[in-house]
Amino acid sequence: MYTQLEQRSMAEPPVNVSTLRKMKQDGEPIACLTAYDASYAALVDVARTDLVLVGDSLGMVIQGHDTTVPVTVDDVVYHSRAVARGLRHAFLVADMPFMSYTNPGQALDNAVRLMQEGGAMMIKLEGGAGQVEIVGHLARHDIPVCAHLGLKPQSVHKIGGFKVQGREPDQARKMVDAAKCLQDAGADIVLLECVPNEVGQAATGELDVPVIGIGAGPHVDGQILVLYDVLDITRGRTPKFVQNFQKDHDSPLAAVQAYVLAVKNRTYPAPEHCFS
Repeated sequence: MYTQLEQRSMAEPPVNVSTLRKMKQDGEPIACLTAYDASYAALVDVARTDLVLVGDSLGMVIQGHDTTVPVTVDDVVYHSRAVARGLRHAFLVADMPFMSYTNPGQALDNAVRLMQEGGAMMIKLEGGAGQVEIVGHLARHDIPVCAHLGLKPQSVHKIGGFKVQGREPDQARKMVDAAKCLQDAGADIVLLECVPNEVGQAATGELDVPVIGIGAGPHVDGQILVLYDVLDITRGRTPKFVQNFQKDHDSPLAAVQAYVLAVKNRTYPAPEHCFS
């Protein structure tokens, strides 16, 4: 009946928000991956991934779209529910899709769906300082939030493609300041995508919450990649920050374990995966 109490006595209890914050405090890198179904969720869980994201990247790697924009809340609920069934150890985060959080009421309604129907433990939303009100509203309702800054794939049509963000000093400063504002509003994690190493390092040093990077350099608190990129089954050109871990291993499990180890011992990302 009291599952949470039972889990406390486990040799290695499931990851939660407190676990992630302690990992930051202790300097232990956080290994994160996406997953979209129960089978792959079980695989990344066995590999001891700390955090699993049901990303709206499913629009590209599962549904075959060119962007994440067509993904709906129903899509993420469906995939999150499947992933939740495959996890025992990892912390589950689900993406808020494009235009699903345009105001605090809509954001709360959709976040509740992702948690109640999809089994998510935290929701992720894209945006900078303009999302402070929404993050604060969700936090006041005890919704754990991951704020996503830097390259925001849902804004790809606005910014003119998938481009590195924060290369200009003023842009970099605004990004770090926005991350701090989102933290102060109640964000529990900040994710930075496609930013120079210096931006990732500055945010990590100035924030109390964990900073997870995807193409954000080696100095952040954790790394995340799309599982399909790790396993080299993504079609087309792969981003600079991607490493194919399947190449030197004979099974998907071994490849994912190699990724987790590389994050933990900080051999990934290497210089060739970083932006300046």
